[in-house]
Amino acid sequence: MTTSNPGIPVEPSVEQKRPSGPRKLTKAEIRASEAKTRLTSPWATGIAIIMAILWTIPTFGLLITSIRPQASIQQSGWWTWFTNPEFTLQNYETVLTGSSTAFGTYFVNTLVITIPAVVIPITIALLAAYAFAWIEFRGRDLLFVAVFALQIVPLQVTLIPLLSIYVDVGLAGSFWTVWLSHSIFALPLAIFMFHNFMKDIPRSLVEAARVDGAGHVRIFFRVLLPLLVPAVAAFTVFQFLWVWNDLLVALTFAGGTPNVAPLTVRLAELSGSRGQDWHLLSAGAFVALIVPVLIFLFGQRYFVRGLLAGGVKG
Repeated sequence: MTTSNPGIPVEPSVEQKRPSGPRKLTKAEIRASEAKTRLTSPWATGIAIIMAILWTIPTFGLLITSIRPQASIQQSGWWTWFTNPEFTLQNYETVLTGSSTAFGTYFVNTLVITIPAVVIPITIALLAAYAFAWIEFRGRDLLFVAVFALQIVPLQVTLIPLLSIYVDVGLAGSFWTVWLSHSIFALPLAIFMFHNFMKDIPRSLVEAARVDGAGHVRIFFRVLLPLLVPAVAAFTVFQFLWVWNDLLVALTFAGGTPNVAPLTVRLAELSGSRGQDWHLLSAGAFVALIVPVLIFLFGQRYFVRGLLAGGVKG
């Protein structure tokens, strides 16, 4: 039998350290549990199913219309397809390869517009958000408030001044006008969103990296950026859908240049000059619709995580 030295404190065992009884939940965990209970209730599930059906019916009708012959479209509604099914791909062939529609060219233009218009604001916003969140400089709070206030500026009031600037500097009629415009309009929201995510990251994590000798570049790329993947993915999906479906900006800065105009501009022309050719309009609309739908389906997990992350705080 061994005895301990009364002058030396004895370290308590793991069993002695462990508190007795169940662990008390934090406020954040309680709120998360309550939100999960509300969202998984039968009533919430039923309402979500009804909304999904109502949102899907127009898309389903558009798909059926796009595969029906022109004569059938003009004589009856799409719901009659179930009693008299008819199928043709001539509408898509005319839309994609026809000399009068040339949707293939506009499809490529949309990709060329959308990808840089997503990458540019995300890159700039991440760097700006890091500066606002973790770098001390004079006037930081005032400048952040100014960036936040830019979100309330209506998009329409900036179109004419921007177009005048683009004409003066010789950028009119190029992809740069659309890239820069979408980046400018997206930056305030992106900076605000990424800043809030970065501020939720524990300061001790950043301070530990600084103690290990990491500078701002290494902290940004090795510590913070991996934790911001849900936020970046959420804003990527949001910005991609916004730019892909945009008509106002594209019509203002690229509408008069066929080599730059996106799908939405061509769809507007079909709707105006070919009001009777519903078979082409429906096929063209579905061609423009399919890419955003696929992007959202593949990125919805990150999109939801990015929207909900940081929303529940203790």
